[in-house]
Amino acid sequence: KDLAGIKKTGNKEQFDRYKASLNNLFFTDYLDFHLYRDGQLITKIAIAEITDKGIIALPENFITFENLIKDFCSHIGQTIKSSKKLAEMMAGKARLLSDIIEKALLSDENHNENSTLKDQMNAFKQILIHDITPKGFADVYAQTIAYGMFAARLHDPTLPTFGRQEAAELIPKSNPFLRKLFGYIAGPDLDDRIKWVVDSLVEIFLACNVEEILKNYGKTTKLEDPIIHFYETFLSEYDPKLRKARGVWYTPAPVVNFIVRAVDDILKSEFDLPQGLADNSKIKIKLNAQGQNKQAEQEVHKVQILDPATGTGTFLAEVVKHIHKKFEGQKGIWSNYVETHLLPRLNGFELLMASYAMAHLKLDLLLTETGYKPTTNQRFRVYLTNSLEEHHQDTGTLFANWLSTEANEANHIKRDTPVMCVIGNPPYAVSSTNKGEWIQNLISDYKKELNEKKINLDDDYIKFIRYGQHFIDKNGSGVLAYISNNSFIDGITHRQMRKNLLISFDKVYIIDLHGSAKKNETALDGGKDENVFDIQQGVSINIFVKTAKKKKNELGQVFHFDLFGNREFKYSFLNENDLRKIDFKQLPFEQPYCFFVPKQLSDKKYDSWFSLNQLFLNVNNGVKTDRDSLFIGERKTDIENRFKTLLSGELAKSFIDEYRVVDSGSFKITERIKGKKYNSDFIKNILYRPFDIRSIYYDPKIVSRPAQKVMQHMLRENIALLCCRQQSTFDFQHILVSKVLSEVCTVSLQTKETTYTFPLYLYPETNRQQTIGQTAERTPNLNTEIVKQIAEKLNLVFTNEKDTSTSLSVTKKFAPIDILDYIYAVLHSPTYREKYKEFLKIDFPRVPYPKDKDTFWQLVKLGGAIRQIHLLESPIVEKYITQYPIDGNNVVTKPRFVGNVIANDSEAISNNETASFLAVTGKVYINDTQYFDNVPQVAWEFYIGGYQPAQKWLKDRKDRKLEFDDILHYQKIIVALTETERLMKEINKIVIE
Repeated sequence: KDLAGIKKTGNKEQFDRYKASLNNLFFTDYLDFHLYRDGQLITKIAIAEITDKGIIALPENFITFENLIKDFCSHIGQTIKSSKKLAEMMAGKARLLSDIIEKALLSDENHNENSTLKDQMNAFKQILIHDITPKGFADVYAQTIAYGMFAARLHDPTLPTFGRQEAAELIPKSNPFLRKLFGYIAGPDLDDRIKWVVDSLVEIFLACNVEEILKNYGKTTKLEDPIIHFYETFLSEYDPKLRKARGVWYTPAPVVNFIVRAVDDILKSEFDLPQGLADNSKIKIKLNAQGQNKQAEQEVHKVQILDPATGTGTFLAEVVKHIHKKFEGQKGIWSNYVETHLLPRLNGFELLMASYAMAHLKLDLLLTETGYKPTTNQRFRVYLTNSLEEHHQDTGTLFANWLSTEANEANHIKRDTPVMCVIGNPPYAVSSTNKGEWIQNLISDYKKELNEKKINLDDDYIKFIRYGQHFIDKNGSGVLAYISNNSFIDGITHRQMRKNLLISFDKVYIIDLHGSAKKNETALDGGKDENVFDIQQGVSINIFVKTAKKKKNELGQVFHFDLFGNREFKYSFLNENDLRKIDFKQLPFEQPYCFFVPKQLSDKKYDSWFSLNQLFLNVNNGVKTDRDSLFIGERKTDIENRFKTLLSGELAKSFIDEYRVVDSGSFKITERIKGKKYNSDFIKNILYRPFDIRSIYYDPKIVSRPAQKVMQHMLRENIALLCCRQQSTFDFQHILVSKVLSEVCTVSLQTKETTYTFPLYLYPETNRQQTIGQTAERTPNLNTEIVKQIAEKLNLVFTNEKDTSTSLSVTKKFAPIDILDYIYAVLHSPTYREKYKEFLKIDFPRVPYPKDKDTFWQLVKLGGAIRQIHLLESPIVEKYITQYPIDGNNVVTKPRFVGNVIANDSEAISNNETASFLAVTGKVYINDTQYFDNVPQVAWEFYIGGYQPAQKWLKDRKDRKLEFDDILHYQKIIVALTETERLMKEINKIVIE
């Protein structure tokens, strides 16, 4: 086909006519599409090609084609007056631009070609984000151009004209980096592959009055910050997933306002600075003179403010607003104050180019609104830099030079500026990529003497707390005020972090805003507790004050306040209160945990008992596959078929998508399976959830985290205690047993509630631990000293294996299984659980040494009974107490309990005694017509760890048909849970201490 319209005998005449009359058109033969604007060929793309085998699709071009069609359909032909329309069209162009940049970069890489875009990405990678991909770079680059253009048009006094050159000239001089970038955008060196999209973006802005649209947007939404909310609209149109992936959560105005007011109050009350944040006093500091080996004295402002994770500038803007209120009636000196005493004190660091551009735009607009009229070209001290890294040398390219200049100037603040106030909302990223030597050295202070196998202290928010602490320590005094993830205020592995902070700071104020979706917290009145952000992780406002009045190594004071309730209530509370009005509770200092939340932890008796991780020598987390749907299945045949396919080397896209056979940051599955052959010996049983044994393909070389150190011992005859170290949601009920492999979430899915496996025996061929009576057979995985103390106290002889003979001497012996059963009974004691619930929330349970022989054997018997029931080995679980009376398709749709009272214990009820646990039963419906009858309500509601097994087991089989064995298995679960409740009451009659 003559889509180019070149051949005179072809379509030239017709095409020329179309091009002259239509400013936006496609020529196509439905395989190739050529886009023309104003008579000029803009771009072309093929979605299929003709070969000897027929028409072959080119799926790699589909997304670009889709974006091109959207761009074609949204081409401007009239004025834009709606903010939503502008956001949609900006997002459409930015999406197209991003797609073309990504394709261009990949093409350059594949063909080993040089280009300005490639140089810019490499510089960005070296200086800012080291693991950025072509797609990631294309995203930030496209957004920055879109928002830079937005900022330029906002400052445009000549609405009838607008172009790339004009945009470059209109970028405020307070943002030199963006001006340089737009100088490139406006110049002749702009990559031809993106030039036409940038020009079409220009056309959008030419068709609108941005200033007017923003004014109207603010009026209609009644939002204080229309810029940010417009950006949110843009992002949701551009890529809704991107916001979540980047942790882009804008801090709500009431939170920002509260933190800024709190810092202002502290400066007045603790530092004798009556003007607070508006203070313009100066101090003298010594700096290294450039190029000389001597120091020079320099005068700088005392109250230097830094937001090290500036984002879109919300906190710095709030500081400006707060200070401006103090200048009411003083307009005549405001501009001079801003230039002389405000801008030199406002410092910000930001890693993402688009957010950086937004922060500059916001500050520029805000200062203009306050009446500030600049008389110099003073830049805003908001820099494009990685806060957590030291300065990088540039790579010699122009773009790298611009980035390096930003980093250099930021480095002056990092190195020389006496920062007194650090504020902000640091990013949340558990899998932090910020692993530079400098910040890792700083964060190591939080890890000293922890003696933990797994230290969860690499989240970015923790690094930013340490970073802020570093600035305040270096200055000698000041305030660090963040809203952040609240896991550090009571996490076990955060104890050294808390102690380190208490050594640095005199006072710590914690306003725990709660709001964790994973903890199922409720307000004090029983109402809903909501997060102030749209995230699952609970948060807190943390204010750390260092006055330099505290003695060295003396620990600071902690003041705590809980704020529960719905979001609006929390916003209102923060708006209506300040630090002085809040009824903080001063916390006593409790070593070694130094909790920043109230705890009752003084009990010398409890501390004298043995802990599970002291008794068991070899302990580890359960198996973590990172791809449960791939590795674990209800039927062995499912796993066989799945892994024969996976390891065949030929994977369909549908299989890859369904089972996520793609690499992630922590699990390079494609590398793990390379060259591996299917082996049926790797299919093992795993206790996936309570009473739910499934099949797993357990090849330690393929599974993400096989926990092989412990699990190798569970592949032979063995039994293990399963327990969580901490509880974040419920009180302690987190104990179970298993004879097979166990999973990291077997006992609970809740935050912090990782399942640990404590095998009773170790097998010698893989054992390198010191164990009791090492032989060629299995040996107990128990601490010799603790076992010795138990033996001496009970006057019993310890044996490696249980003696099952009937001789009288048997009663004078005890074995590992007896110790396990004793522990299992103690940990099922309701009295023990209630009395020590605060201790049980924070670390592995401590178990009392048996007080005497009789008590020991009573508890061993009851613990053994529960153990056998939980393993479904006890004959009692075969004595069903439920029925399944209705025939049907047996498909689980929506499990539910419909209760009715049945007086099975009429004598007890008639005597006004508490009805037995069997008194309330009901029907457990699996669908509209079929049900299990006479299910005790206590069994339906019973918890093991974070699960209600009678409910969880059915919900995990939604839309699945229950087979004969499944129906009997569920009835066993009901017996097991009912019996557990009964036996726990029996244990409660025994005084265990």
